[in-house]
Amino acid sequence: MVAEAEVVFRQISSAVISPLSSPKLGIRRSTASVSGGLSTSPVAYHDSSVPVYVPTIRSGSYADIGPKRFMEDEHICVDDLSSQVSCLSQLPNPSAFYAVFDGHGGSEAATYVKQNAIRLFFEDEKFPQTSEVNNSVYVEEVRSSLRNAFLQADLALAEDCSISSSSGTTALAALISGRLLMVANAGDCRAVLCRKGRAIEMSHDHRPINLLERRRVEKSGGVFEDGYLNGELSVTRALGDWDMKRTPRGSSKSPLISEPEIKQTTLTEDDEFLVMACDGIWDVLTSQEAVSIVKRGLNRHDDPGRCARELVMEALRLNTFDNLTAVVVSFVTGERVVPLEKKRCFGLTPEAFRSLRSLLDGS
Repeated sequence: MVAEAEVVFRQISSAVISPLSSPKLGIRRSTASVSGGLSTSPVAYHDSSVPVYVPTIRSGSYADIGPKRFMEDEHICVDDLSSQVSCLSQLPNPSAFYAVFDGHGGSEAATYVKQNAIRLFFEDEKFPQTSEVNNSVYVEEVRSSLRNAFLQADLALAEDCSISSSSGTTALAALISGRLLMVANAGDCRAVLCRKGRAIEMSHDHRPINLLERRRVEKSGGVFEDGYLNGELSVTRALGDWDMKRTPRGSSKSPLISEPEIKQTTLTEDDEFLVMACDGIWDVLTSQEAVSIVKRGLNRHDDPGRCARELVMEALRLNTFDNLTAVVVSFVTGERVVPLEKKRCFGLTPEAFRSLRSLLDGS
């Protein structure tokens, strides 16, 4: 009987049927285009004899006031930056810019930064005009320009008399230049890259719970009361809030700063999309949960805007207590959406099934 069972086991092991579908990743051609008219021609620096990945940019966004009385969030989506800002016409394709601003103490600061973002970020004479994105000098110049834009926006809020000194905003910005993705952040909005289905955080939350931020603040003379900076603010970096940026006695720096943290990566075919959202989303969803929601949505309907709405609706269902804003930037077209892994189906050959049945009947 044991020998017969071993034979049946071997038959069962060899009776595995192939998956119902065998998805293959399509390779998007470098000359493709999407309905938005975005060119995806190869960037200038690569060897034309060697195929190189060039992302196709599509985005969508959704915002909701949530349970709060006032909406203090703002956001920006520019899928084709070089066509909208004349001085950037020489940037490699694609060139795109996205930002999320989560205001506090009123919406004035967030609205001001949104309305002046293009001027602050890109109309500065120091912003690099070259398309040599493989040049390390270019990358450092872009990094320096993003940093300077945050600091200039902070100063502009101080100088504009129409904006209350108690109004401030967090700021999260993402620039795409060819295959370069650079993210700058000050505050607790978050950017998450989906790479082969896995969440890669492109920013850190600047909150008291962040140990490095806590140490920096305390070294600068700041204190935390009930989880709030100086008992008032839930973030440790922000634009505006000039009534809180006084330098404590005995310190040379303010605990609350506008200095952004900047991260960068080179996009490849493994990268599927970027999610940018305010803390109203991240208070109730993990980075991986958000990525999974968007990935499922893109596989169903291939619409970044609907994915952004689905994120917001899920956060509302989970009883978030804040305004909600989500931006989804897709790097793939419909024919290259990576399917979710399907379960494998297994079965028995008729002969193996009869043998197993006879063994069971005789036992």
